[in-house]
Amino acid sequence: MAWERKLMRTVRVRNDQSVGVLARLLAAISGAGGSVGGIELLTETSHHVTRDITVYADDESIMEQVLEAMRANPGTRVVAVRDEVLELHQKGKIAIRSRFPIDSLATLRRVYTPGVAEVCRRIAKDPSLAKLYTSTSHMVAIVTDGTAVLGLGDIGALAGMPVMEGKAMLMETLVGLSGIPILLDTKDPDAIVETVANIAPTFAAIQLEDISAPRCFEIEERLQARLDIPVLHDDQHGTAVVSTAALLTATRETGTDLSKAVIGQVGLGAAGNAIANMLMRLTGNPVLGTDLNEDALQRLERNGGRRATLGEIMAQADIVIATTGAPGLIKPSMVRPGQIILALSNPNPEIEPEAAMQAGAAFAADGKSVNNVLGFPGIFRGAVDADAPRITHEMLVAAAETIANRTPPGDLVPNALDKKVHLAVARAVAEKAYEQGIARAEYVPYVED
Repeated sequence: MAWERKLMRTVRVRNDQSVGVLARLLAAISGAGGSVGGIELLTETSHHVTRDITVYADDESIMEQVLEAMRANPGTRVVAVRDEVLELHQKGKIAIRSRFPIDSLATLRRVYTPGVAEVCRRIAKDPSLAKLYTSTSHMVAIVTDGTAVLGLGDIGALAGMPVMEGKAMLMETLVGLSGIPILLDTKDPDAIVETVANIAPTFAAIQLEDISAPRCFEIEERLQARLDIPVLHDDQHGTAVVSTAALLTATRETGTDLSKAVIGQVGLGAAGNAIANMLMRLTGNPVLGTDLNEDALQRLERNGGRRATLGEIMAQADIVIATTGAPGLIKPSMVRPGQIILALSNPNPEIEPEAAMQAGAAFAADGKSVNNVLGFPGIFRGAVDADAPRITHEMLVAAAETIANRTPPGDLVPNALDKKVHLAVARAVAEKAYEQGIARAEYVPYVED
């Protein structure tokens, strides 16, 4: 996933209305190790100019150096320093709102007692009516134990809540689903499975998020076997879908035949394992894989892949995908002319795309371009609309192909905020569910916005 971990501050400065003050200030920011984003002019008089300058730095110490350099700049006064990220998160980013105003006693009686009793009786007689008369038809549980949050690792479920809220916002904004964060204060797979299974009647689908490997494989498999609603670990399959879409675009751009290409997967954690499995099922060919963990290598072999060293992959593979979290792992000297390299670790890739291209790669990209927000909203929307009991490999492939087909020429993937792309993904996933005979809802054609 594309997640930046740079710090951002908005610094309000009042500069003397003199030639060179702003130029020296920007040079001071750069010299202290920072970088500048937006610059907004607020007020200008004959004596002073007030601006908001967005400043980025790699960590707290560098940010403090940048701020000190700004304060020391001749002709500059730092008026205020704001952390807009923290401000945005205050009191959380999501809330549950009523769809109808309760503005009269008559309305109260309809939405609550006594009117609601009739709805309850009907659902008790026919549980399938819950999808018609309750919010369960559009609610998705976003479940985490906080053991693999972004690139931060095991920081706990509570610390992962801002990510879960972000996922919920994206679901609602892009496809109209109601994502509900569920934080689990346990790392025990048995307890996680039991807890999620027991709350499952509330939801139309379960999204597992930021659960570490290899536990995530077992948890997803057991939950899907137990429940008749879709269960998807986004770090595995959402990432695999968007990575496959990017690869389809890259092979199209370079004229590479994916079915004949040798593919190497560097790193076999949650994302790498899912990418390798998806590509093996898509192409019918084994993927070369490497990882420091022996269990991960054995899992790849059980699924039809072949273990290899990093050197062997770089020497033999036409396509190299890396998800290790190890910046700089792939050296330019390892790159063979004509290779496609997707180095997807964030914030720093295994090799910078520019370095890979200079070393002879035909195509190179990093994780900033491959964001699984392009996948999970539409995948869940389509599965929920079709009332499918699970999300199949074929539904995921349909999503990947749709994303690739919606990619503008010259780009690796479409704009992640293009709602038409998400609608198209939802349509493709739902139609594949109907085609496979697992959809339980009456088919309703999608209407293009």
